[in-house]
Amino acid sequence: MADLVSHPDEVKVVSRRFGMGATNLDRYLEMDGYKAVQKALGMGAEAIVNEVKNSGLRGRGGAGFSTGLKWSFVPKQAPKPKYVLCNGDESEPGTCKDRLIFEHDPHAVIEGVIIAGLAVGSHTGYIYVRGEYRYLLDIMQKAIADAYARGFLGKNIFGSGCDFDIYWHGGAGAYEVGEESALMESLEGKRGIPRIRPPFPAVVGLWGGPTVINNAETLASVPHIILGGAEWYANLGPPKNGGTRLFCLSGHLKRPGVYELPMGYNLRKMIFEVAGGIPSGRALKAVVPGGSSTPVLKSDEIDIGMDFDSVAKAGSMLGSGGVVVLDETTCIVKFALRTMKFYQHESCGWCIPCREGTDWLKKTLIRFHSGGGVKKDIDNMYYLSENMLGRTFCPLGDAAAMPTMAFIKKFRQEFEDHLDGKPCPFEKAGAAVMV
Repeated sequence: MADLVSHPDEVKVVSRRFGMGATNLDRYLEMDGYKAVQKALGMGAEAIVNEVKNSGLRGRGGAGFSTGLKWSFVPKQAPKPKYVLCNGDESEPGTCKDRLIFEHDPHAVIEGVIIAGLAVGSHTGYIYVRGEYRYLLDIMQKAIADAYARGFLGKNIFGSGCDFDIYWHGGAGAYEVGEESALMESLEGKRGIPRIRPPFPAVVGLWGGPTVINNAETLASVPHIILGGAEWYANLGPPKNGGTRLFCLSGHLKRPGVYELPMGYNLRKMIFEVAGGIPSGRALKAVVPGGSSTPVLKSDEIDIGMDFDSVAKAGSMLGSGGVVVLDETTCIVKFALRTMKFYQHESCGWCIPCREGTDWLKKTLIRFHSGGGVKKDIDNMYYLSENMLGRTFCPLGDAAAMPTMAFIKKFRQEFEDHLDGKPCPFEKAGAAVMV
């Protein structure tokens, strides 16, 4: 997305400084920058944790776990240093929100990392930026350097007697390091593969020390919560789903882009009003609600609120907020193949169910879509996906299996239409197939 977009229904919290020059530190300070840190310095760790917990903020990276509760798991006393990690490895297909935060409001991330550090007793933070976001590293580096120059980072920040350091780290283009334990492995200079858990990062994380890992959007939300208060933030969304969310709307839409909307906003309204509906009068076929790893929803399943609990009740997940809209010209089999090509390529290869499962699913879908499939392939793909679920060291296996199962379950007839050597009915019709 090259340009910033907007809609009257937006509630700008995280995005309120976008396009307003907030990469400049003086401009950021004019817009309440670093006031939240100064307030947090006088609150105490327990009060900060409770404020974030009561706000209803849940992880914006995909899991949707309570941020304040996650912070509370970090032991108060520990023999090793504690760390705060910002996960900016935004690699989920359909998701492009963190890019805008780093590009337009990098100091909000820095401020969120510092506050998280104050909450758990850490003095060191890392901001890990996706490898393909190289052009954003200059922005992030400058923001960190400017914060050091003003005394907002380093020794005795804001004259408080507290020390806090932040370092940035660029990834190497691996989707796998979006998983928190693989991220820590990468930061330690090792191959980015997941760790066996337990122990969990809150107790044994980076270099063996207690570690908090949060998504960039999650941390950028924290300063607004500290300044505005937990009750204000919680009331922006439905119960247990506080605040707003940066939703990435892409696919067959008139006005694709990233929009900040209240949690619980209706998905149908999001597609047809906020994003302008589908071009050329074509009908809606399906929606991937939270990035490519989330189960697809059919057109009659989208009258739901876009919050973690409502989407889960509908049989999918809110995930990373990447809403991919598919119109009636889309070949679901080819879309499933395109999805599987990604996960097969990005599998770290450590565990057999994911390494072999994604490869066999990709090969079967290639043959199936080209007209060489047989009927038992459909059940075999479903069975294979089902046996990948919960049997891998990290959720990448699940991320490949869940959408495949949903495609087969909800669009089985379309798979059957590809049988007996038939060409893809959508390509035969000359439609603009989304891949």
